Amino acid sequence: MHNIISDLQQLIRQPSVSARHEGLEECAHLVCDIMSRAGITAEVLYLRKPHLSQTNLKSNKDENTCDSVNSPFNDNKTYSREIEQMSGLDNIPPIVYGEVKSKSNPDGKTILFYNHYDVQPEEPLDLWDKADPFSGSIEGNYIFGRGSSDDKGELITRIKAVEFYLEKIGDVPCNIKFIVEGEEEIGSPHIDQYISNHRNKLACDCVIWEFGYINEQGIPILSLGMKGLLFVEMKCQTLSRDAHSSLAAILENPAWLLIRALNTLRDGTGKILIKDWYKEVKKFTEQEELLISKEPFNEGEFKKHHGVDRFLIDRSKGGESKALVGQATCNLAGLVAGYAGNVPSNIVPESATAKLDFRLVPEMDPKIQFNRLVDHLNEHGFNEIISTKFIHGVRAARTDPNHSFVTQVQDSVKEIFGDAILSVSSAGTGPMYLFHEILKSPCISVGCTYVYSRIHSPNEFARIDFLNKTIKCITRLMQRAK
Repeated sequence: MHNIISDLQQLIRQPSVSARHEGLEECAHLVCDIMSRAGITAEVLYLRKPHLSQTNLKSNKDENTCDSVNSPFNDNKTYSREIEQMSGLDNIPPIVYGEVKSKSNPDGKTILFYNHYDVQPEEPLDLWDKADPFSGSIEGNYIFGRGSSDDKGELITRIKAVEFYLEKIGDVPCNIKFIVEGEEEIGSPHIDQYISNHRNKLACDCVIWEFGYINEQGIPILSLGMKGLLFVEMKCQTLSRDAHSSLAAILENPAWLLIRALNTLRDGTGKILIKDWYKEVKKFTEQEELLISKEPFNEGEFKKHHGVDRFLIDRSKGGESKALVGQATCNLAGLVAGYAGNVPSNIVPESATAKLDFRLVPEMDPKIQFNRLVDHLNEHGFNEIISTKFIHGVRAARTDPNHSFVTQVQDSVKEIFGDAILSVSSAGTGPMYLFHEILKSPCISVGCTYVYSRIHSPNEFARIDFLNKTIKCITRLMQRAK
């Protein structure tokens, strides 16, 4: 095993921003190449034909390894550019698939590692202490750059764990598979198609999720689930163009109308006021309550990191952890209307737009919740003046804490870190439900990301000591999972 840091630097230095569709195909082939050099049989899979020159993208290990094209049109030879464009496949980033079959234990268990190679945009650039967000610069125990933790650092730990066994004994204790996508940061809109198309190829006994947090005390937090998400856009337009603000005496301002509508959605404590919003929500089981009560929450450090002196509401001890794990939320992610410059511009804006994300818990269906939102706005008289658009939705998922795979992960982590904290669910969202639903596999999050590593923010970093420890954890897990 070698080149841990240099391989991670190589990944960081390849921008792969899914929000701008920048560098995704290049990064997919780079991931494939790094896997191939580690001894993993890897290929790039498409829902369409690749754009880039095959001669520029071939693996250094095997010139054919990273050039697999899997289009749904290839089977019947009816592929055409027109069909590709009509079906919307033209701009879908590829996934990287990797596999190592155990020679000594081919009928043993199979671990599937799910990761992503895309990253968040690097802006605002002026807040980066380093000159280049894609530099991969190193200072002491830290490696900086967009994706250093989320999720390229995590991906490297899994690749290097496999490489360790292949270099040491020429084999792996259990069967290993990888799926690395390029759209996680924009909601994984096509991962369901990839999983469905390659269901047999991706068949596995368990899934190690794309990340895992390590808290202030250096103890890994193992998450058994993820919240779901409903992302919507609400837009109000009352004018054909911006108007002089002197006409506010007789013209209706769309921003005020939108604000009135938003104020009907939740109260000051965060409780959502939409009819039947919580109808399907179930209470925590006794076991889940016990796990949540054991999960530490450093209130002082959390407030310091986020620059706040109070939370949304005062809760009883353990209330913050319970809310993060199991509370459905209504968040106003963005609000745009009119002019926001430094020089006065007196206008009535033509329109106002709000972006909202609703975090969902198990049993909440994003499509049903969207319909409830629309019904709510209609009942309050906003149906004719506000249009509401469904942008994205994914259901929540949780793995049974009693599953044998959970115990194997816990034991592997404790062997290296000394302790492990089991969490019922992450407060964040990802496509975990699809792996549960399509592959019928338990999922657990374990990884190397320090809880305050500034993911999605300027000066994102990974701790090198945690990278190395996590590689060791993965090797122990592979041994136990056989």
